[in-house]
Amino acid sequence: MKQTVRFRDLGHMPYKEAWDYQEALMQEALAVKALRHQSAEPVDPLTLPTQHHLLLVEHPPVYTLGKSGKMEHVLIGEGERSEKGIEFYQTNRGGDITFHGPDQVVGYPILDLEKFYTDIGKYLRSLEDVIILTLAEFGIAGGRSAGETGVWIDAQVKGRERKICAMGVRCSRWVTMHGFALNVNTDLSYFNHIIPCGIVNKKVTSIREELGKAVPMQEVKEKLKANFCKVFDVELL
Repeated sequence: MKQTVRFRDLGHMPYKEAWDYQEALMQEALAVKALRHQSAEPVDPLTLPTQHHLLLVEHPPVYTLGKSGKMEHVLIGEGERSEKGIEFYQTNRGGDITFHGPDQVVGYPILDLEKFYTDIGKYLRSLEDVIILTLAEFGIAGGRSAGETGVWIDAQVKGRERKICAMGVRCSRWVTMHGFALNVNTDLSYFNHIIPCGIVNKKVTSIREELGKAVPMQEVKEKLKANFCKVFDVELL
């Protein structure tokens, strides 16, 4: 039988609220693992299972800085951010600075990787595969850039490289949180105030930018869900 993942579309939700929700789901899984560890007798994971989750959400404008990020990659001061209505958070995910905002699909998988594989690199490549498959359904050839996490367009063409999906995750005792941010109809001007992911001289793009037209957000979400199930061989509840 395939593993099951509880799916929830959070709609439009402030970043901190979604972050707190992720943390709560992660802590539930970690508590289950702790109970297994504390038991005097071996515990069958099937009798005390962890639960997988997949959350999709759109955030109001916000810049988030990862654990390895540098404040100098934020090119806009607190006052101007406030004037523009952009929040800012330093987070516990990997990666550098990125932007989340309306018309961008953000995905937060809370998975117990011990039920899949204990390999963070493989997990990130799998998330990239989900995005690459989804872009292909819109006729966009997404790919990888050597040494850089996320999904890119024309990554091997110098001067043409542009990132369409950023990624950054946290993993504790093989339970994941945070995830990916796919630019759909996103206002890309917000990226002008940061050095996205700390990578200079490379552009950011979106599905709308590549196609020259807006696409329905719900259509993108449905394709993401289907491709997530395909890549991870799971069923959504």
